Amino acid sequence: MKRFAVIGLHVGYWMIYALLILLFGMMGSVVQHHVFVRHLFFSAFWRNPGWVFLLVPALIAFYAFYTLLFTRFLRKRRLLLLLISAVLVSLFSGVTAIGLMRLIYKVPFHISTDTGFPLIAIAMIAMVNGVLALVMRGFIAWYSELRLKEELTRKNYEMELALIKSQISPHFLFNTLNNIDVLIGMDATRASAYLNKLSDILRFMLYETKTAQIPLAKELGYIEKYIELQRIRTANPQSISYFVEGQTGQLMVEPMLFIPFIENAFKYTQQRADNAIRIRFVLDEQRIVFDCENRYNPDAGKNAEPYNGLGNSLIRKRLLLLYPDRHSLEINTVNDIYQAKLTLNAHAN
Repeated sequence: MKRFAVIGLHVGYWMIYALLILLFGMMGSVVQHHVFVRHLFFSAFWRNPGWVFLLVPALIAFYAFYTLLFTRFLRKRRLLLLLISAVLVSLFSGVTAIGLMRLIYKVPFHISTDTGFPLIAIAMIAMVNGVLALVMRGFIAWYSELRLKEELTRKNYEMELALIKSQISPHFLFNTLNNIDVLIGMDATRASAYLNKLSDILRFMLYETKTAQIPLAKELGYIEKYIELQRIRTANPQSISYFVEGQTGQLMVEPMLFIPFIENAFKYTQQRADNAIRIRFVLDEQRIVFDCENRYNPDAGKNAEPYNGLGNSLIRKRLLLLYPDRHSLEINTVNDIYQAKLTLNAHAN
């Protein structure tokens, strides 16, 4: 939700609350004097700070619930802690309001039977405002997530096309086929192996990517074949390092989740130096840590197709949709090293 709309909700809420205070003040004047007289109402209302200080506990509770309790407890579904914190904040709001009123009247503040009922009443008012704050914050969060999902849905075809183009780009296919063609005359067995890998990659992209999730083992198999085909382009076998630590087990992931980072690494690096590209997976039962580094060379990608690869913004949005609150992505450039580190809390099959 836009900032202007959120501010408008807050302003509207407090205008309605002030109107309610005004109406209750009018009702109190009518009941007390049996006849509503304008000047009598203003005298009774504005000279009694008790009505004015109904705003104090409301403000404290509203924004404590809105900022702190929502993010720390309600969003994480810690309902017991939410209830306890709500009671404590409401009581604190009541004590603060009574303390301020007694300070104005210059009466020593202490908790007694005289303050018990007002304290409970003001705490209840604070609680009501706090609950309404949670409702408002929940509505804003729901609306923002709904808009985000709609935006991601609208971009779904764009992302799918970008994924397909980034992997079945003519540049990649022509280079691979040309390299295989050269190998046929030099080493037919090796050329046949590379051709089979290319066939497996195409089969994977055409069939395996149709499902929402695939076994991590299949995704890693695709990545390994992709890297092997990229190795044909370099005469230095030490320029690319690829490691997998741990067992894939029954872990499931969305297809082609890691390949945009790997593709960008090949796109923006010179593959002649040792360890020009380093790709590493660390796996355990429910977590996947993916680390991709390359020696960054911005001139290396000048001749690549403009649609080749996914931008970081689309990658982040895809991760936000697929792994909300279950991933972390760090992208850094230090000197000439470009690093992307992705950590996922994945599901087992």
